[in-house]
Amino acid sequence: MSESSSTPKFLNRELSWLEFNQRVLDEAMNESLPLLERLKFLAITDSNLDEFFMVRVGGLQMLRKRRHTKRDPAGLTVVQQLKAVSERVHQLVADQCSCFLDQLEPALAEAGIQRAAPGRLTEHQQTVVLKIFDSEVFPVYTPMAVHADAEFPLLINKSLNMCVRLAPGEDGETPRFAIVPFGSFPTRMFRLPADEGYQYILLEDLVSLFIDRFFPGETVLEAVPFRLTRNADLSVREDQAADLMAGMEEILDARRESDCVRLEVAESCSRPTLAFLKAALGVGGDDVFPARGPLDLSAWMSLSGISGFDDLKYESWPPRKSPDVEPTGCMFEMIQRKDILLTMPYESFEPVVRLIDQAADDPAVLAIKMILYRTSRNSPIVAALERASESGKHVTALVELKARFDEARNIGWAKALEQAGVQVIYGVKGLKTHAKVCIIIRREARGIQRYVHFATGNYNEVTAKLYCDVGFLTCDEELAADATSFFNAISGFSVPQQYRKIAAAPFLLRDRVLELIDGEIDRRERGQRAHIMAQVNSLSDPKLIQALYRASRAGVRIDLNVRGICCLRPGVPELSDNIRVTSILDRYLEHSRILYFYHGGAELVYISSADWMLRNLDKRVELLVPVEDTANRQRLIAILKSYTRDNVKGRRLLADGTYQRQRPGKDGRKHRHQEHLYRLASEAEKMLEQSQRTVFRPHRAAGKEE
Repeated sequence: MSESSSTPKFLNRELSWLEFNQRVLDEAMNESLPLLERLKFLAITDSNLDEFFMVRVGGLQMLRKRRHTKRDPAGLTVVQQLKAVSERVHQLVADQCSCFLDQLEPALAEAGIQRAAPGRLTEHQQTVVLKIFDSEVFPVYTPMAVHADAEFPLLINKSLNMCVRLAPGEDGETPRFAIVPFGSFPTRMFRLPADEGYQYILLEDLVSLFIDRFFPGETVLEAVPFRLTRNADLSVREDQAADLMAGMEEILDARRESDCVRLEVAESCSRPTLAFLKAALGVGGDDVFPARGPLDLSAWMSLSGISGFDDLKYESWPPRKSPDVEPTGCMFEMIQRKDILLTMPYESFEPVVRLIDQAADDPAVLAIKMILYRTSRNSPIVAALERASESGKHVTALVELKARFDEARNIGWAKALEQAGVQVIYGVKGLKTHAKVCIIIRREARGIQRYVHFATGNYNEVTAKLYCDVGFLTCDEELAADATSFFNAISGFSVPQQYRKIAAAPFLLRDRVLELIDGEIDRRERGQRAHIMAQVNSLSDPKLIQALYRASRAGVRIDLNVRGICCLRPGVPELSDNIRVTSILDRYLEHSRILYFYHGGAELVYISSADWMLRNLDKRVELLVPVEDTANRQRLIAILKSYTRDNVKGRRLLADGTYQRQRPGKDGRKHRHQEHLYRLASEAEKMLEQSQRTVFRPHRAAGKEE
């Protein structure tokens, strides 16, 4: 295909995301993986689909209601996108059901983990099930009759429910229905006694067994589980919200009553019951997804972690100690000696937590400034900020209230921090603050010193064990000055400055990346070597894609690792011949953003909080930070090169939007990127321990320790 071909230059964003979810499902189908890890991947695909419908499909449906006519970069209208999405998701759901019922469930049963069929319970199990129903289910649930003149009950988003069809009333014709809402019931799977292994029964099967108990004197014709997904693509009108926190709380309330964008129902559902549910929830046929197996497979994530089946799980890879960080000691002194690069989850996130802990308790620390986008439920970092403020330090925290699906938690943290005396900022008006930075100001003998932590991931010690991210600790004066100017710009009414080294979105980050791409084009056109490497989660920004196409046509070699959405078409003659796109799906979620430009041999390397998407570059506050010291820069370059070599978990994006799994070459040598990085981290820790054992440390008299 030439550049002038009628074939669109861009892949559709929504379909590209669904291909990402297909790659996750492929891991669930991969028989070489441990069984419970496959189950975990299956649960992730269903959880991913929930968010996809709440945000992306919900947004498209609102555009359809507004009769939006603009086509996307791939040339599709909103109606065409919704139709294509529906077709692809119906196939995906069918594949999920097949994976669970035909592959995973039989294998789990053989391994000793079995879902009990309601009609095949032992006598003892029947007794236990009845006891569970009488004590934990029947007293809690309330069936709700639905009449023609009554409003359909308000059901919780993503919750499981039972639709019950009763025998017609006095006229003998009009069907009667009732809903048994399960709400946010904490237990979906109830363990049953078994001679060996692990047996469980599902909540919906338990309710179905005793459904007559809810309707004494009535004839129950049918009891069908169903689940609805509501539109969550709602945002506060910040130009009209005098109080952002109150506005966000209103949005959370609005989501509880928003339109239904997807109806999941058991495949066995009768036509009358399905017609009733469609009419009551206002959904069309394309928005109904019948399932051959259980609904909400994301619930099986909890089952993937059951104890006693370690042979069905991955070998443990505990995070290793960074060779640049002493196990104990002052973090400030270590950062003074050298810049420190941390690669999570291969290396521990502990040094970051320790730094903020020490800052909270150090009398020499005057102030702490940081951005909190997503944090853990019991965040030690938030606790340290509260402690620092209570001890008299000046603490400023920007808590992004608009972080989707973490709004409620962030509202809670913002209130708690304010009560501790922290100066809290609720983000920037009209933008999401997605940058990751912490600044610590300390009074030292040589004067005021600033220490900075930049990162690609959140201040969350839980996800730091699951996500691949990069953290960078430095006291470089220019970077520290930039970080301070950046923070002041977003915390006050300051006009964003021209920074010395960093670049920030939404004003200069895209321009800086385009400038770097153009630099490679210029050098290649002058006959010099040119090379671009980048790792991002998503690539959909049309301007950046066009710039990469220009670079490819100029002969620049481009290697991209894009985990999820990629709207760029690689390998198209006369357009993207020199672009190679890899996606890696493995035991950890790839989340780092790392950029490399050969730059005439100077080899410029950056880490960033921003994906290459329109929303990140135009609608978010993001950072692009150079890593300049030789050792850390070379580590990041090696990581980028390792991605391109993965022939175990790597998949290559083809021009038609499909992905091809990479295989070892003729020599049979395998390279698995994540395993490679973990082995390097383990070897570095081992070498550190060996070097420490060779150092003699004499005991000294009390009071004379050095």
